[in-house]
Order: sequence, then structure tokens, then C-alpha cells
Amino acid sequence: MGNIAHEKRVVSYMISLYCRKNHQSTSGVLCENCMELKLYAFERLSKCVFAENKPSCRECKIHCYKPELRTQIRTVMRYSGPKMIIYFPIDFIRHLIKSTYPFCAS
Repeated sequence: MGNIAHEKRVVSYMISLYCRKNHQSTSGVLCENCMELKLYAFERLSKCVFAENKPSCRECKIHCYKPELRTQIRTVMRYSGPKMIIYFPIDFIRHLIKSTYPFCAS
């Protein structure tokens, strides 16, 4: 799985976890706001100028999110990030390794 596909999966997990716990969504169905955020994040990832060599968004010099959506995704990541180890441990560890050691691809 490439970097972009992995990033999309992790963002999807984070948004679904956030929505489930904060907006009481059920059966894996996202609320309208979270669905819009997810689609926007996927669009931004698909159009990333760095493609498969993209750094983590936090370390990127180009901020491609609109300011209000950037604030929203930060909120989601702050909430979901620490909980990823419980709900999605393999993806959490992989993401942690890639963030710490960017030269370790896939």
C-alpha cells in the first residue's frame, strides 16, 4: 500500500472514531460534517504535490487545507490520535514509525 492510500486509511479511521465518540454516529455512518471533512481530506491527499513522497501534513511546507477545515482536521487528529493505539493498533504503529523514520516506506 502506498503512502497516499495509507494516509487516507488513517484519516478515515480518525474521522470515524471522532464522529462515533463526539457526534454519536452509529453503524459506521458519518454525520454530514464529518463526511464532508473526510471527502475534503481525501481530495487534498489525492492532489498532494509530493505524491508518494509526501511528508506528514504537520511537517509539510505547503498547507493545502482551507483554514477552517485545517482547524477541524487538527481537532479530529488531537482527539483520535492518542486513541488509535486502542482501536487501530497496527495502523497506529505503522504511522508512528513512518512519522519518526520517514525513510522507512511502506
